[in-house]
Amino acid sequence: MTATLPDVAAKKKQEPTPEEQVVAELVRQAREKGLSLTGPDGLLKQLTKTVIETALQEEMTEHLGYEKHDPVGAGTGNIRNGVRPKTVLTEASGPVEIGVPRDRAGTFEPVIVKKRQRRLDGVDQVVLSLYAKGLTTGEISAHFAEIYGASVSKETISRITDRVLEEMQDWATRPLDEVYAAVFVDAIVVKVRGQVSNRPFYAAIGVTLDGERDVLGLWAGHGGEGAKFWMSVLTDLRNRGVKDVFFLVWWTGMDA
Repeated sequence: MTATLPDVAAKKKQEPTPEEQVVAELVRQAREKGLSLTGPDGLLKQLTKTVIETALQEEMTEHLGYEKHDPVGAGTGNIRNGVRPKTVLTEASGPVEIGVPRDRAGTFEPVIVKKRQRRLDGVDQVVLSLYAKGLTTGEISAHFAEIYGASVSKETISRITDRVLEEMQDWATRPLDEVYAAVFVDAIVVKVRGQVSNRPFYAAIGVTLDGERDVLGLWAGHGGEGAKFWMSVLTDLRNRGVKDVFFLVWWTGMDA
């Protein structure tokens, strides 16, 4: 890597973000710096889409009584029948295009995105909470319960949580390019429910040699991260195949 940890340590500590500052404002500031945390191909929007669609597929599984592609469903009289496109509005990610599963009998009534529902409140915090390694399964399930209400079983919530975490882990460990023209490391600070204070989420956005931007990773912090934390971030990128970066730019408010 081109930048060194002492360079990061020299950065001045930024004052904590007030709790009353809304998530949308934090993400807007990140966008002003040119980081793809949100936007048409932003990280948060991609993860939000994954969470919502995974949850809907798990709802369908419970409705039908069998897993997707399970041959048992062939003789039940009702099977999956593709998806229909729908756009929902979220607090921080803005409009998110999703595919809502359908069943051939037309009896499926989704809960997380009800028919004619266009706005989802709180789903952004759920997405970040799912990615935060420090949260327990019970806390994650509680977030889903706030959106779902009491009409969805704990077993369904548990299946959704497990499935989304698997997909996010696959994304987080995918191989990366060997060389990037630049890597920007920035942070957004959000108030994660179940936590005492605001929590930073650090994102690394790489610019390929072809000029395309790619979100390389997302790491949940606790505030006041030190050299050991930043070394683990750099080590993670290197272990996933990154050998050289021409320019490495750190957010000026990062602690080390």
